[in-house]
Amino acid sequence: MSTLHWYDWAGFAGVVLVLLAFLLLQAHRLHGNGLAYQLMNVLGALGVTLSLLFGAFNVSAFALELAWMAIGIFGIVRSAKLRRGRRDPPG
Repeated sequence: MSTLHWYDWAGFAGVVLVLLAFLLLQAHRLHGNGLAYQLMNVLGALGVTLSLLFGAFNVSAFALELAWMAIGIFGIVRSAKLRRGRRDPPG
């Protein structure tokens, strides 16, 4: 039996975060444009990416995780701009 390293645990935690975010979205406990949902996806993808970089590398999984993080970051930035736009009075 092999020993699990920190990056293996990071990968497992990442998978749990992404799946939990999706489950909570489907259960209507999170909103798809909410910060919690987006952060769970970004941090989850980061955990999986770390496991790929320091463990067994897989180029297609790596590309998926980079895209997942980019989409999550896009969602966070877009939501922040929308919130800021609602707070700022027209000038």
